Order: sequence, then structure tokens, then C-alpha cells
Amino acid sequence: MGSNFWRRPNVLYAMASAMRLDTRKGASPDIRPTPNFSPASRVMHDPALTCEIAVVGAGFSGIGAGIRLKQAGFHDFAIFEQAGDLGGTWRDNTYPGIAVDITSFTYSFSFEPNPDWSRVFAPGHELKAYADHCADKYGVRGHIRFHTRIVRAVFDSDAGVWRLHSGDNEVIVARYLISACGGLTQPKVPDIAGLGSFAGKVVHTARWDHAHDLSGRRVAIIGTGATSVQLTPAIAPLVERLFVFQRTPIWILSKPDAEIPAALRTLFRYLPLTQTSVRAATSLLTEIIMTFGIVYNRQLPWLVRGLERICLNHLNAQVRDAELRRKLTPSYGFGCKRPSFSKDYFPAFNRANVELVTDRIDRMTPGGIRTVDGRERTVDTLILATGFKVFEKGNTPPFEVYGRGGIELGDFWDRHRYQAYEGATVPGFPNAFMVLGPYATTGSSWFSMVEAQTTHAVRCLSEARRRGARVIEIRQEPHDAFFQDILRRQKNTVFFNNNCARANSYYFDRHGDAPFLRPASGAELWWRCRTFDLDHYQFS
Repeated sequence: MGSNFWRRPNVLYAMASAMRLDTRKGASPDIRPTPNFSPASRVMHDPALTCEIAVVGAGFSGIGAGIRLKQAGFHDFAIFEQAGDLGGTWRDNTYPGIAVDITSFTYSFSFEPNPDWSRVFAPGHELKAYADHCADKYGVRGHIRFHTRIVRAVFDSDAGVWRLHSGDNEVIVARYLISACGGLTQPKVPDIAGLGSFAGKVVHTARWDHAHDLSGRRVAIIGTGATSVQLTPAIAPLVERLFVFQRTPIWILSKPDAEIPAALRTLFRYLPLTQTSVRAATSLLTEIIMTFGIVYNRQLPWLVRGLERICLNHLNAQVRDAELRRKLTPSYGFGCKRPSFSKDYFPAFNRANVELVTDRIDRMTPGGIRTVDGRERTVDTLILATGFKVFEKGNTPPFEVYGRGGIELGDFWDRHRYQAYEGATVPGFPNAFMVLGPYATTGSSWFSMVEAQTTHAVRCLSEARRRGARVIEIRQEPHDAFFQDILRRQKNTVFFNNNCARANSYYFDRHGDAPFLRPASGAELWWRCRTFDLDHYQFS
């Protein structure tokens, strides 16, 4: 069936004919189709659809999309998940110490508060249980097709549909496509010479091996990001020796974590307004810490400086050795890479069996790790806390997406900068929406982004239904205007004002842009997804 529908696009021809503007000055390439691909010249017809709407990914983004679709009266949709269970990041990450790094009250759907969080910062297994709860309560689980990996999506201009090709050579035909694959799903493995020669156990934190007992072992952790901040203190008491290899230190605030008393959980259950009030307070505090100072750095430089002072006071209070404090002090500004919360990360380095290594790694050997100073540390277990691919080709999107004229989305972005209208749609890719697109994320939590982006998609789908249209495409001019506004506002962020070049942050892409975070507040994100001009789209 796949061979009947699939004709390999002439990508080089399409790229040459469709890209017409100079992007070196920040201009957005014109990727409108040539006249040969104009939808107005086609007679649309209804092929046999597998489903009206195909959603790719069954993490919180896909679950949120499914809930929003059902609420808006769209029931003919399927969610395609490559794994055998839902939950995304919270299904895959089960390493010791895993927990949310913002408060549980904020890290949840606004319409589905959970009164049963055990702690202010819930452990990871509770987030997985929350995903299961939401999928079951809102009837989304029945729409999920597990063990279905989408490897390619091709827009058929003649029929006005998307043809999704699975890893099993199945072709799925859908009118609309929603990419809900998340951002932190594909583990990044560091390029270290000799890694394949290491004779011990290698584990990435996103693929944790619970059968491998760390007790009494000599362990090395590579990476000091948010994952390592949780993992290091969790395993330090278990191992004989722990080496933590740090490339860049991380800004850390004290974590105001505590068990939530049963009485308070009961109050949340029977008086939901109390939990709503707590959520509002924690969301505002999170946005002040994680968004305002970063997005409005040029306007509010004192806010970042104040947060840096709080972090340094926290470090000084917890680490006794002056040289160790120096190594743990970032040389870049707060917010250049994602900060974290912890009360026990710094104290772990006071332990006699824990060593922070800041010398650059030269290579792996069969028995350990050799640094550039010639010293080799013997280890039997290597833990890669090296994070994930984010805005880079092959991850965003994680499958090939061919629009009009054979333009491949990942290739276009890789060549011409990451850009999308409101983080959701790109000209030349009709009937396709993204939950995590360029500049989609801002606000207090991942959930605020999911709710905003799915609201955006459903507004478009509902308008198409109202107009009797089958093809939805963002117009070039509003897309370009949005991107130019992003580039202008991005100059106010911490990314371009606070020595971020030293941060080694996943916020930055290879173009030097920071497409993970929209330079706007969470309130603006909420407002814009509900009020953007629907006439910015062409409905046909």
C-alpha cells in the first residue's frame, strides 16, 4: 500500500524554487508554493481516510491534544505512539531521584488539578500516574495506537491529505496532522573518543536499567544539568566512589520541597478553590523566576542579578571548600541554561566518596575515563546524564515532514532558521500543527504551552469546519511578521545580554537563535492563542 501512495519528492528542486528571500538579515524565506502547487488549481476530493486527525505522540502533549479535540467535538482522531505505553518523558525517565523541577500544583493541566500529589515537587512515578489518569478520565486512551512509529509524513496536494508512513510500512491517511512529540525524548549521547571500548556498564538516564545495582560500585556521571542535580545526591550514598564530570556548572535555587499533609490533600479534594489558589501563587512565582528575568532581561536586569545572588548564597551555605565553590559557580548569567532547584545537590560534593571533575575528558578506556591532564579514573559504571536532542535536525520534528512541492520541514529549518507562526504552523505545510514548535514555550510550565498550542489548533479546525473548508494554511505575511517580531523581542532576553556563550545551553540552536523559549510572558501566550486573527490563515 505504501508504494502506491509514496513518490519521493524532488527536494532539491523544491528548495531551489521555493526559497527566495535572504535570511542573513533575519528575513523569513518565502516558502509559498509555486503556481504548480497552488491549492486553488486543484479539485479536492475525499479519499478513504484512516482518521480525520492524526496526532503523533502520546505524552502530555498528545494527551492534551486528544482532550482538547474531544472537548471541541472532534472525535475522529487517532494518536500514534511508537512505544507500548503512554506518558512520554515520564514513561521513559525513571532514574533514581527523578521528580518535577517546578511545583506539582503548576505542573499539571489547569482544568484537571490533582489533589493527591504526595509532595510539593512530585516524584516521577506520580507524573506517569497522572498521565494515565488524564488519558482514562477524558477518554483519550481508546484513541491511541501503540507500537506505531511514524517515520515520514507527506502532504498530498491533490487530495488535500497527509499520508503518514509507519516503520511497519503502513500508510495512514489523515486530513490533519498534529505533531505532539515533545522536546526531550531522544537521548543525546556525547561524542567521546573510545566510548565503545569501555568494558563496564553504560546507562543513559532516559533508559535507566533498574536491574543494574549501583551498590558498592565506582560510578561516573557525565553531565551536571537538571537530571544530574536530582541523580547525584540520590546515588551518592550507595556507591563506593562517584565521579561527576562537569562541563558547565548550573544555577541552583534552594528547593522548597515538603510532603503534603493528608489533611491538606483532603482540603484540595473537597474545596478545589484552595488548590486553584495555591496553583495561581506557585505559577506566578515560577514565572517570575523562570520567565520574567529571562525574557525581559534588558528591562529587568536587577531581577536576574537578585536571583544570582540568592543562588550564590545557597551555594556558599552548603559547600565548605572554597575551591569547590569556585568550580560550582557558573560563569554565565542566570537563565542562559535552565536553572534548577535542589537542597541536596551541593551537599553531595561534601561527601568523601564524591569528586567533582572539571578537567576535560580526553577519552574512555576499557577501565575508566582519562582526562586531558593524563589522569585516569577507574570506573565500572558510566551514567550519561547528557540530556536530549532539542531544536536540531532529526529531532524537531523527529520524523520527515514533506509539505507542498516536496519541501522537508526539518531541512528547511536547518537551512533557514527555526520559525513558525505562533509556534504552531509554517507556510507550505497545510493542515499541519505543532504542539512544540519554534518559540512555542513560555510561561510557568510545559502544560501552559500544551494548552495554548492545542487551543490554537482547535480554533483553526473549528473555523475550517464552520466554513466547510478542507485545507488550512498560514499565510506568508503574518508568518513573517510574527517571526520578525520574535527576532526583535529576542534581543531583550538574557540569551543575548548575559554572557550566555559559555553556558552550553540546549536553548540555543546552531543558528545562534534560542527557539525553545518565546520572548513573551505566559499571560501573553494564553491571550494570543485565543485571539489571533483567523484571517491570517487561508481556508480553501
